Amino acid sequence: MDDHDRRSTARDDVARPWEGQVLGREDLGAEPGERATLVQFSTAFCQPCRATRRVLDEVAGMVEGVAHVEVDAESRLDLVRRLGVRGTPTVLVLDASGRVVRGAGGQPRKADVIAALGSAIR
Repeated sequence: MDDHDRRSTARDDVARPWEGQVLGREDLGAEPGERATLVQFSTAFCQPCRATRRVLDEVAGMVEGVAHVEVDAESRLDLVRRLGVRGTPTVLVLDASGRVVRGAGGQPRKADVIAALGSAIR
């Protein structure tokens, strides 16, 4: 197996049940953004969640019509299961209609969030 094969299987085999799902106010427990929404699944003792919160707040503040919504994974197990969230932080990017267009687990870099947001805002 060459390097390309190893890289592609590392990410391509990951299940992403959230792809294409549509989330609304009832799911989020907050008003979504007019242009896009950054949804963060967190837990109380998740250290990377704090840094993720700062990054998403900063990016949402840079772009008009973008909201950052934090969801407590422990109190929303129904949504966690439905979307297949396996750890915190998990970040989903929703377009204006609430459809999930991107998602990833782990602490994101600001540049990656901005790039993902670009796929939601067209």
